[in-house]
Amino acid sequence: MILSMTGFGHSKTEYNGKVIRVEIKSLNARSTEIRCKLPNSYRDREMDLRKRVIDALQRGKLDLTITVDGFSDEENAFINADAFRKYFKELNALRQELNITEGDILQSVLRIPNVIGQNEEMAEEEEWRLVETTVDQAISSIKKFRADEGLVLKSDLMERVNSIEQHLKSIEPFEFARLDRIKDRLKKNMDEFVVKQQVDQNRYEQEILYYIEKLDINEEKVRLGQHCTYFIEELEHKEDQKGRKLSFIAQEIGREINTIGAKAQDSDIQQFVVMMKDELEKLKEQLANIL
Repeated sequence: MILSMTGFGHSKTEYNGKVIRVEIKSLNARSTEIRCKLPNSYRDREMDLRKRVIDALQRGKLDLTITVDGFSDEENAFINADAFRKYFKELNALRQELNITEGDILQSVLRIPNVIGQNEEMAEEEEWRLVETTVDQAISSIKKFRADEGLVLKSDLMERVNSIEQHLKSIEPFEFARLDRIKDRLKKNMDEFVVKQQVDQNRYEQEILYYIEKLDINEEKVRLGQHCTYFIEELEHKEDQKGRKLSFIAQEIGREINTIGAKAQDSDIQQFVVMMKDELEKLKEQLANIL
């Protein structure tokens, strides 16, 4: 099964008049990254949530957001009266000493750290179990999203590989004419030299044959066809994480296409090589999104 690394999942539940919402977003990435945005009451369980999401989604740039409607962190906020009096008194004395008439001392004091604090109330065990269940539901939602998008990616990848195979077959009619043209060009360029230098004719023919063999692209065509077949077989396998394996096969496909292009010495074949390279680049772009 092909799974996309991009996805979105969400879920919600209710507890004691509060609505708990969970959202998970995923983008493609070479490794695993996760950012968590949680209410303060869940912060002590952040590592548990991170592990839960990473184990389930495995790879990608992940964002986990949990919000609680009907409750805010401000409900647990309090003013440190002793600190407020101390800072207010000192700032007011400085204002009088320096004859400062502008500015709101009240707002200045409230922005000082530790003047406003929060009571740390952690979630009850029953609420936490409900949060875990809601996170699991959001994970199931994003997995379905990834699988649905994976089907679209699979279809596109199949189309790209099939196109490469078609271009490869289109090369065949030009091969024999290509070799004949190369032979004629070599013969024309060397005939005068052979006559003038009195080169051994048999040795000359052997060197021409050796050179022609070096330009033969049959082996590359066979290997390219095998790589395309292997790529399609891997697409059909049921394993989930196959992005890296498919990327490796795509590299081998590119290697054979480049070798065919280097050996071709034929404008007609080069056109098909360019089209195969174009399809391969589009294929690699899609592979970057696969888990």
